[in-house]
Amino acid sequence: MKKCTLIGLGLILESIGASTFTSIDVAAHGYVSQPASRGYQGSIDKNSNYNAAFKKYGAVINEPQSLEAPKGFPAAGPEDGQIASANGAVGDFLLDQQTASLWTKQQMTAGANDFTWTFTANHATTKWHYYMTKAGWDQNDALTRDDLEFIGEVSNNGQLSSTNPTHSINIPSDRLGYHVILAVWDVADTKNGFYNVIDVDVKGETLLSDLQK
Repeated sequence: MKKCTLIGLGLILESIGASTFTSIDVAAHGYVSQPASRGYQGSIDKNSNYNAAFKKYGAVINEPQSLEAPKGFPAAGPEDGQIASANGAVGDFLLDQQTASLWTKQQMTAGANDFTWTFTANHATTKWHYYMTKAGWDQNDALTRDDLEFIGEVSNNGQLSSTNPTHSINIPSDRLGYHVILAVWDVADTKNGFYNVIDVDVKGETLLSDLQK
């Protein structure tokens, strides 16, 4: 009888341990908060009209930090056509809809721009890397790797990341108008990364002579 009780206790402790590790892993999520990523914009929009935001963006409005998929982009990672949703990471693929007018666009200028991540917990990080749609991309077709071009990387060498890191990434001068930027956070000690697309409207660089007018 005592043997059975000890076995049962061991199973309970094993179960508790497993759930504890899972909760730690789940806590290590994050999203691009500035400029607002597509998923995070949905969580902003829900404050004014929850039902409309849920219908447009899907479940990501309640967990923009959870767009997680295998790392290794562009060789690995989300499938073409499912990059924005990270392979439907939150249970639907609404973020993969793509038209020229559907998504809220964040304003930025060509040249150096800051990108700030918000993490729910510090986490060992390999790197962050950034991609942008090429000049002449089809704004009304599903996003694929062929649409994207590498524009920058910030290495972290497996060290713990700061909670809200900001990276300066250069936006090419030939990308004026509507484009999509893909920001990827590669976690060092798991097989996954986090994928955030950002819809942007790029203006030309502001010249000093213009500011002095």
